[in-house]
Amino acid sequence: MALTRIKRSTILSTPVVLLFVALFVPAANAQEPRPVDQTAPPPAKVISHEERTQLNQAKDEKARIKLSIELADTHLANAEIHTSQQQYDGAASEAGKYWALIEDALGFMKTVDRKGNKRRDLYKRLELSLRAHGPRWATIRRGTPAEYAVWIKEIEEFARNGRTEALNSFYDNTVIRGGSDKSPDAKNKVLDKP
Repeated sequence: MALTRIKRSTILSTPVVLLFVALFVPAANAQEPRPVDQTAPPPAKVISHEERTQLNQAKDEKARIKLSIELADTHLANAEIHTSQQQYDGAASEAGKYWALIEDALGFMKTVDRKGNKRRDLYKRLELSLRAHGPRWATIRRGTPAEYAVWIKEIEEFARNGRTEALNSFYDNTVIRGGSDKSPDAKNKVLDKP
């Protein structure tokens, strides 16, 4: 009789042990070390105090946008130099400063009065600059290791989206796109007339 009790308790505890193993073995395997993320930290989007002072002291909107573009172009040139010298942290720092200046310029453009052609002209100046910067960012990205290239690609896309925003500013909400009111048959009748 004692023998049957031992077998019965062994038989009853076996499913408990199997359940324990089924639940906790995968959890123990999940705690194995995982590969470390190989991406460099994002570049800090910072406008220096001197640059901010220069931007705030600009006499009008045109001077401010022109100064923003010049400062951003300087940071882009510095990023190119750092990349060619394989100083990728310095290049990332310059890229972050570029990013901050262009973001600030686009934000400033939203505050410019829509009356007249001044806003349109400023957007056009910004769009032309961003168009010229695109291939330069692509060159930097190709010469940069993958852990930094991720952020360069993001800045490149940001500049492309800035161009799109600038181009979209030329169109108003009142622009109506569409075809003509005539049916294809009416067009053919007009063409058939002598």
